[in-house]
Amino acid sequence: MKIILLMGLIAWILAGCAAQTETPPPTPAALPVLQIQSGNAITYKDYPAAIEGKTNVEIRPQVDGILQKIYADEGSYVVKGQPLFKIDEAPFRERLNQATAQMHAAEGALANASLDVEKFTPLVANKVVSDYQLKAAKAAHQVAFSNLQQAKALVAAAQINLGYTLIKAPVNGYISRLFKKQGSLLNPADVQPLTLLSDVRQVHVYFALAESDFIRFKSQYDGTTLQEMLGKVPAISLILSDQSTFTNSGKIDMIDGQFDKTTGSITLRASFANEGGVLRSGNTGKVRLPLKHDGIVLVPQAATIELQDKVFVYTVSDSNKVSKQQIQVLGISGTNYLVREGVRSGDRIVTEGFGQLKDGQAILPAISNKIATSN
Repeated sequence: MKIILLMGLIAWILAGCAAQTETPPPTPAALPVLQIQSGNAITYKDYPAAIEGKTNVEIRPQVDGILQKIYADEGSYVVKGQPLFKIDEAPFRERLNQATAQMHAAEGALANASLDVEKFTPLVANKVVSDYQLKAAKAAHQVAFSNLQQAKALVAAAQINLGYTLIKAPVNGYISRLFKKQGSLLNPADVQPLTLLSDVRQVHVYFALAESDFIRFKSQYDGTTLQEMLGKVPAISLILSDQSTFTNSGKIDMIDGQFDKTTGSITLRASFANEGGVLRSGNTGKVRLPLKHDGIVLVPQAATIELQDKVFVYTVSDSNKVSKQQIQVLGISGTNYLVREGVRSGDRIVTEGFGQLKDGQAILPAISNKIATSN
């Protein structure tokens, strides 16, 4: 009996010691939690672009000859009608003199033919001479008249060719490199032009959209025709090669009539004012297009984790337990990710202190100050 009592006493003592050393369960961490919402946002996408002047003209000779003078230097600005090049005019002036002399001879021949007609007309009427002589005189008069018209045409052609010896600027713009030097022999069939002339007071910027991008681009703007849609497209930006943004904004004003079968893309054109001539033909850059997103889920970037090119958030269940969830990012707007899949409007996510969290861990939610807002 004593043994039984002793054993019971020992068991009671051991049970008391175990109760005293038992560790209480850990208190859940208090972490800020945000209830995500959907909203409207704008993202931007860049497309490589080529820049051309509103007018790009090849300056070519229209007659052959020796380049005698050059009036404009490379890179200089010229105005419409300003002389650029002078071809030796001596051969052309000589041809004009010859054509003029031939015209005067033809005028004399016509005068003589007219006198013969006047002479034979009354004689035939009075039956002094036969009708045949009058008809011959009139035929000679017609030939002389035709010869005079031909001579006048040769004079006009010689005058035109003489005028071509002075090459003038067809438009305002900047002169490119001079590919021919003074003393060069010029020919209209030359492969290389004398120079290029670009009117860059306004520039055209060409860029291409893939078919999927073009469909999404069109869907953002109302209108029954493409021109109506283009009228509602907001101004766009031009990013230069040094990543700076061009001062003036531009407007899309042209969409190509068909897709390129090779690339599967369609070309668009935007026009930018370029009063200072900062941009030149041949410049490159990127066009930055705005894309509207209505009713898109917004998640602060600071509330996400990136692992192996994947983006995750910690969602919070109704029982305040966390779960690591991958999200599909559509784009970035400000400090927010635009989420396509993974979370929905109304879901709760942890915004800070999630570095040591594990799936299924309970937390004490607190209000987060990282509020996702639409831009």
